[in-house]
Amino acid sequence: MFQPKVPTMPQPTGLITPPAVIQPTTVTPSAPALPTVPTVAPQPARPVVQITPGGALALVGAGTAVVLVLGAVLVSLLLAVAITGASVAVCAVVLRSLLAPGTKRR
Repeated sequence: MFQPKVPTMPQPTGLITPPAVIQPTTVTPSAPALPTVPTVAPQPARPVVQITPGGALALVGAGTAVVLVLGAVLVSLLLAVAITGASVAVCAVVLRSLLAPGTKRR
């Protein structure tokens, strides 16, 4: 029952066509090759970006701004989670004191 059964490959049915035979072709040169003239290397398709000192300063400033904004967002999310956890804990303590039996009071 637990032994695997390997399926057998079924035999093909119907007509089977033999593979086509491909005949090799010969290549005949049409004209003799002329000596090539050295060509100038092509220019790059897109221009090269050169960073000036002002541009580098702008990039550093933009990177710093992005890091500060992301840090502020993450810190605010962490504070929101902490405040939510503290408020849930206070609610739990209040509910526990309200639901506790009044026998402990004197």
